[in-house]
Amino acid sequence: MAEEVPSINIEEWKPRTSIGNLVKNGKISSIKELFDRNLPITEPEIVDVLLPKLKYEVVDIKVVQKQTDAGEISRYKVLVIMGNMDGYVSIGTGKAKQLRVAIQKAIRDAKMNIIPVRRGCGSWQCTCGEPHSLPFKVVGKAGSVEVNLLPAPKGTGLVVGSVLKTLLTYAGIRDAWSTTKGETRTTENFVRAGYSALYNTYNFVTLQDWARKR
Repeated sequence: MAEEVPSINIEEWKPRTSIGNLVKNGKISSIKELFDRNLPITEPEIVDVLLPKLKYEVVDIKVVQKQTDAGEISRYKVLVIMGNMDGYVSIGTGKAKQLRVAIQKAIRDAKMNIIPVRRGCGSWQCTCGEPHSLPFKVVGKAGSVEVNLLPAPKGTGLVVGSVLKTLLTYAGIRDAWSTTKGETRTTENFVRAGYSALYNTYNFVTLQDWARKR
């Protein structure tokens, strides 16, 4: 179930980096400008300011154990998917003895991993020109899992695995097909492979990119 990411008090935020200062002072006013200038996200508060309407969903919770001199220590490991459902998506993980703290850590990690997703209408069966799907086929890998995402005509829906459907929904993609290889029952690798595929949507130069003025 989608939940809104808790907001911060911008007035109380004290940036620790030069990019954080640029954002707080209004010299960078949008997340698109940040990526256009090839600047990294150095503080999670930057995302709070530039993408205030983010939502997240916990997709995997498991208990992990660590062997120490005092015995085994059990902790929760949480995987969350985050996005604005309009071209920006992220994933994050967090570990802690308390589930609530683990979720908070995962949310913070996800803010640092926000990526833009190029959308389009890449299916030869559809010529609507709306950004409802992917512009072309993309491939992502994580561990033994390989995910191929393919453009689909408008109205097809997300013909993908349930966890991958959540990821694409948060990215703002409404129609897509997929094929997978490997151990997809490993939720984290499955999600990371899908995230890698979405990241690769900006690894190609399109005709629109060629037409940009230098």
